[in-house]
Amino acid sequence: MVIRRSLPAFSAAILVAACARRPQPNVVPEPAAAAPATPAAPAPAPAAPAIRQSGVATTLNVPGEIKVDSARVTAADVTKSVVGVFGDSTAVDVNATPDSAADAPSWDIEVHPYETTDRVEHYVRLFTGPAKERIEARLERGTRYEPMIRARMHAGGIPEDMYYLALVESGFDPNAYSRAAAVGMWQFMTSTARDMGMRVDWWIDERRDPVKSTDAAVRFIKDLKEQFGSLYLAAAAYNGGPGRISRGLSRYADDLEGTTGDDLFFALAEKDYLRNETRDYVPQLIAAALIAKEPQRYGMTLTPLPPFAYDSVRVGPQTPIAAVAHAAHAQLADIQDLNPHVLRGMTPPRDSFFVRVPVGDAETFAAAFDSLPASDKEALSRVTSKKGESFATIAKRNGLSTRQLEIYNPNLKVLKSGNLAPGQTVVVPSEAVVAAAAPVPDPSIERYSSGPSATMHVVKRGETIGALAKKYHTTTSALMKANHLRRPIILPGQSLIVGGSSMKAALAKSSKSEKAEATLATKKAEKSEKAQRLMTAAAKQSERDEKAEKTIAARKAKSKASHSSKVVQAAAKAPVKTSSAKKSTKTAAGKAKSSSSRGAKSEKSTAKKQIAGTSSSKKKAPAKAN
Repeated sequence: MVIRRSLPAFSAAILVAACARRPQPNVVPEPAAAAPATPAAPAPAPAAPAIRQSGVATTLNVPGEIKVDSARVTAADVTKSVVGVFGDSTAVDVNATPDSAADAPSWDIEVHPYETTDRVEHYVRLFTGPAKERIEARLERGTRYEPMIRARMHAGGIPEDMYYLALVESGFDPNAYSRAAAVGMWQFMTSTARDMGMRVDWWIDERRDPVKSTDAAVRFIKDLKEQFGSLYLAAAAYNGGPGRISRGLSRYADDLEGTTGDDLFFALAEKDYLRNETRDYVPQLIAAALIAKEPQRYGMTLTPLPPFAYDSVRVGPQTPIAAVAHAAHAQLADIQDLNPHVLRGMTPPRDSFFVRVPVGDAETFAAAFDSLPASDKEALSRVTSKKGESFATIAKRNGLSTRQLEIYNPNLKVLKSGNLAPGQTVVVPSEAVVAAAAPVPDPSIERYSSGPSATMHVVKRGETIGALAKKYHTTTSALMKANHLRRPIILPGQSLIVGGSSMKAALAKSSKSEKAEATLATKKAEKSEKAQRLMTAAAKQSERDEKAEKTIAARKAKSKASHSSKVVQAAAKAPVKTSSAKKSTKTAAGKAKSSSSRGAKSEKSTAKKQIAGTSSSKKKAPAKAN
């Protein structure tokens, strides 16, 4: 087996491991020369170079040329030591001459049996065609972490070529963030990360730590491998969840009978059960492994990066990262790069904390840190809110933006007026702390995109969400959806997604939602208008019916009265010709007389009542006078 020539750091490591022939030491100063191999030796043998090992990557301080005692170190010793330190995939052919042709690459995962499948061939063409530059850049980024990741996978008992899983997951980006809120190089959700023992809170997010997240990923993959008995089923479960893989295997148990090992994944993938992302996950892994082991075959040239190496120093709580950089004589960006899991520009406020510094800076760190001015080591100050004060007034007084002050005081009570309730303790971060803080919210509730597909805008004073929507040719609703805003209110210093794939998805979703709402509103309006028309028509019809009934009743009454009058008049004028006529006339006359008699009696009765009333009042008058 041969080591890939893209990792020159291994060459020195091979010699060191072979010469030392003992476990690597912890971080120590470079030792003095070792004692002679035998008392008869005329001069002491050169010491093995000191190895700085911070539990992450191994860096060598080689003071001069390394001479190997051929009487003590054999080719077999070298190979055995290398395999023990780095794993089988890093062993070298010590008998090969520099001019000899390299052997064919090898993998410790099943690659060749599946490299001719349709999906694997598709991704090989994609990775070496339209996506070639992007894959090349990500593979180069990975060379920085490859020694560390492979060493931990070997120690954890899983194949080292599962290293390429991180390429598929995140492109080896410690700060990668997915639409599902998975974070880091290995794309852990908050709940899963905590289950795996990582710290995820407002101050620290170890999903962004390349070392601790790799350790967690190794344990997780190993557990899944033991659960499913297949490395590729374990990879699919890593992406899609073990529950879904288990249910799929149970559902199609009869169809999968007789299929074993990694073939189970490809058999299950043909059932149209897995999500597209999970179904293509393993083919992408195989394609990445094929290309990365032979980049020149696919027209790629990879330039290895320096390994991810560091020393660690312990500092107290609330120590600014900027102060660590000053004491380590390093750039702030270098300290941030080594400590991407420290979110707030300072160590957590309660306990001491290990911070990574560049290799070689740990030895003088303590003295340099003690010599820093007290103001440089102060991360926070505290003030008490007074009546009429707001975040804006306190922030302005301390040279901060309102948003920066709000981030460090998420639980303060704000009155309806917008001012702070008096008597509260307000934490005020220093400008150095704010400058070193990562622009991320609370990891437990974060919903944002940090990927290259997202265009971000930092809100300036006076800007409104409507103005930003107009500026970026979108809608207020889409901006709110993309940034998960409940109200159309934004603050200076706030970062907003204003473009990219996330924005397009939000805009499409917003357009569909608005269209659906508009359609529904139109239908409701049409129904309401129709109901109103029916009600109006019914009311008018009722009014017409009532008017018609009154008209008919009046006509009937008038007709009846006219008929009676005509009968009486006709009876009075008509000559008596027959007995029946006489009888009719008498009857009519009788009716008239009866009516007249009733009228007379009524008048007589009324007159009597009036006389009685007058008499009664006369009788009562003397009594009233008395």
